[in-house]
Amino acid sequence: MDLNSLIEICLHQLTLSGVHEGEKVVVLSQGSERMDYADAFMAAGQRLGARMYHMRLPEVPPAGSWNVGETGLAANPSAVEALKDADMLVDLIFLLFSDEQMAIQAAGTRVLTAVEPAPLLARLLPTKELRERVEVGAEILSKAKTMRITSPHGTDVTYRLGVYPTMSEYGYTDEPGRWDHWPAAFVFSGGADDGVDGQIVVAPGDVLLPFNSYARDPITYTIEKGTITDIRGGLDAELVKSYMESFKDPKGYGMSHVGWGLDHRAQWHGLTQFPGGMGMELRSFYGNVMFSTGPNNELGGPNDTACHLDIPMRNCSLFLDDEAIVIDGDVVVKEMQPVGV
Repeated sequence: MDLNSLIEICLHQLTLSGVHEGEKVVVLSQGSERMDYADAFMAAGQRLGARMYHMRLPEVPPAGSWNVGETGLAANPSAVEALKDADMLVDLIFLLFSDEQMAIQAAGTRVLTAVEPAPLLARLLPTKELRERVEVGAEILSKAKTMRITSPHGTDVTYRLGVYPTMSEYGYTDEPGRWDHWPAAFVFSGGADDGVDGQIVVAPGDVLLPFNSYARDPITYTIEKGTITDIRGGLDAELVKSYMESFKDPKGYGMSHVGWGLDHRAQWHGLTQFPGGMGMELRSFYGNVMFSTGPNNELGGPNDTACHLDIPMRNCSLFLDDEAIVIDGDVVVKEMQPVGV
């Protein structure tokens, strides 16, 4: 994408995020990654009259590897303090699940993560209408005490809710201390640490993130009191088991957040078009039901493991306190359905 077009979509984003004259906005990048994004956000923010700053962390050593919750800010408390002093942080490196991001949000700084390919950012620009539908879902979910998920493939699992807050993502952030991810459109919460029981069957075509791949054969998870006790299936099950075992962390088998997607523009086949991203389109596509394993510190829970899987599933049904929300992959609550589509 040419720089002028990138500036225009960043201007749209910052406008929705409430950036205005005199605000302090920091763009955080690392090494040479996403320098075009940084330039575009800087230019867009200046057009809105904001005081724009660019914080650039050193390149990650070639031998290094990224882990969930680990950032280049951990060894630089002065940088964290500077970010806590900003009105808004544009995160181009992915700080989610880190202690540093939580401290920055706690100080009142609103945070936006933008790491997906630019053409996807343009195609899934956030809108106020999408936000309204996501917030309807969040309100319904926040009042529920139980969530049950079923599928024709054998999924039948129940989450006991009410312990952790409900979170909403709609692709921009205009409230102090709030985080969002561009693009995004889904709602989620977490079951009680000992309150998830049943069986989840990942079917062919469901999505394995961060593998950024589609399941080719069924994977059957057995969950007892919030912990995965058994994983069975073919090659995909063996890959998942090997991945989880490599962390040598029992907390990696805990159940994390769970919810459903609401963006009718997002496409299930998105990984075939944008393989370089983090799978945000797949988390957001309309009617998917996504369960996650591993860390729940994003929700305020005690699990801070680096072992994390997000698995958006198709054709599932989801019930809150026995009320149908999603049936066979279709959202059935009118207020969450797109208008005129």
